[in-house]
Amino acid sequence: MLWETLGTARDIGRLNELASVLIRYGFGDVLRRLGLANVFNVAGKALHWKHAAEITQLESPVRFCHALAEMGPTFIKLGQILATRSDLFPPEWTAEFEKLQNHAPPVSFELICKQLQEDLGCSPQQAFAEFNPTPFAAASIAQVHRARLHDGAEVIIKVRRPGIRPVMEADLRLLARIAEVMESESPTLRRFRPREVVRQFTHSLRRELDLLAECRNAERVANNFKSNPNIVIPKVYWSWCSERVNVQQFIDGISGRNIAAVEQAGLDRKLLAKYGGQAALKMILIDGFYHADPHQGNIFYLPENRIAFIDFGMVGRLSFERRHQVVQLLHSMVELDASRVVDVLLTWAGDPPLNSENLTFEVEEFVDKYHGVSLKSFHLSMMLTELISLLREYGLSLPPDIIILIKALIALEGVALQLDPDFNMVSEAKPLLHQLMLQRYAPDALAKRGWQAIVDTGELLSGLPQDLQQLLRSARSGRFQLHIDVTRLKAFGNQLDRAASRVAIGNVVAAMIIGSSIVMTVDGGPTLFGLPLFGILGFLSAAVGGIWLLFSIWSSGRWK
Repeated sequence: MLWETLGTARDIGRLNELASVLIRYGFGDVLRRLGLANVFNVAGKALHWKHAAEITQLESPVRFCHALAEMGPTFIKLGQILATRSDLFPPEWTAEFEKLQNHAPPVSFELICKQLQEDLGCSPQQAFAEFNPTPFAAASIAQVHRARLHDGAEVIIKVRRPGIRPVMEADLRLLARIAEVMESESPTLRRFRPREVVRQFTHSLRRELDLLAECRNAERVANNFKSNPNIVIPKVYWSWCSERVNVQQFIDGISGRNIAAVEQAGLDRKLLAKYGGQAALKMILIDGFYHADPHQGNIFYLPENRIAFIDFGMVGRLSFERRHQVVQLLHSMVELDASRVVDVLLTWAGDPPLNSENLTFEVEEFVDKYHGVSLKSFHLSMMLTELISLLREYGLSLPPDIIILIKALIALEGVALQLDPDFNMVSEAKPLLHQLMLQRYAPDALAKRGWQAIVDTGELLSGLPQDLQQLLRSARSGRFQLHIDVTRLKAFGNQLDRAASRVAIGNVVAAMIIGSSIVMTVDGGPTLFGLPLFGILGFLSAAVGGIWLLFSIWSSGRWK
């Protein structure tokens, strides 16, 4: 437990910064409920645990989102992820989270230029034929500048904000610790799997910090659409790319936010909506690799009714089995098969609710509403939103990858509907869903899965005698052990471990004080300011140990 406490001490400065923001926005009680009040005690005294009256007049979702924005890039990104968790938060919260757009004040050109020179090996003015020092766009992790290569190609240069990684790594460590506390201390929050949410968030954020990962993602999607001339993915200029810089083709098109310009350019809005919907379904259901942040700012419309997707910093991945589950859910919703819808949802949710029969009944009622309704009246986003709200009422949460997928589907359908109000994602998806279901149960696919099951069973049976022999041998020799993991006992053991560490440190500190006092009375040896040097060093070491001991007691909440 010594290393755990030292890890917390390493981040104590950042802890105080975050605590001050939460307290100022009226969320000091959150710290107390998480058992972290004593860690922030020093900051709390400085701030008097008070918050401004005008701030408390704001609604809780608004205050919380303001706090996230002020806490920095990590928490802005966290808010954007929470915006996808409509299974955890009611609409008024997700609506506020969605306002945490990926925008931030630009970094000064002096800092950017210095970092670019380190990464490029020369100044940006030397590396490029033209370089615009004014940012084209700024976001929480990076900012973008326009430039032109010496061969005349127009490019954008995405530069990671200087010094952002250490701050984000500290934030991620703190989030992981808070998630552990939430999961171990609150049965109510445990079912939402906070540690899993933070783990996936950490993985996603570290990928975004590596700008080379975005380049690899873009090339992978481009390769998946290489035979489709209607979909454009920016070209990557690898010779200029690194972890902190990437250089991609500049897309000169009409922003997805400017529908009026699409009309003025004479583009076919219905055709664009169709191409966009088909591209989304291909990425999700066939490739299992899709753009996870397809908002209007990341989509451009080009001449000849082409669509360009940009910014592949956030992508979603679906395994083969997960893709089948998604296909099965969507197919069951389209075919109004309530029992299969419930089966897939409970598979994703993990632990079934206490009243699963009521859930099945309500899903049947939900599906029954669409009986007799024409396919054109189906709106996938509306159905998915209603289904998630139903799950939230029963305290069920879905895996983070499924929530991100659903959010992407809803966003893509929204973009298509802005182009063409008559667009219907269900109509586009139905033939593909039928095709994928037939492929899943085609004779060759069944034979392949059957053969794999036979091989797995054979390996299990062939190894059974050896496994039994090893089990009996362990039992005879007394080495057979049965491990039962009890969270409360583990926490108690951790407390004992911490207590033992404190006692040991206390004994060492006491011994050093006594020893240093004896050294002070002995003549001879090196001196400092007329006092024995080793005695002074002993007292200083004892002081360091005593400070650590006091902080350890603070952090565990033992000092009231």
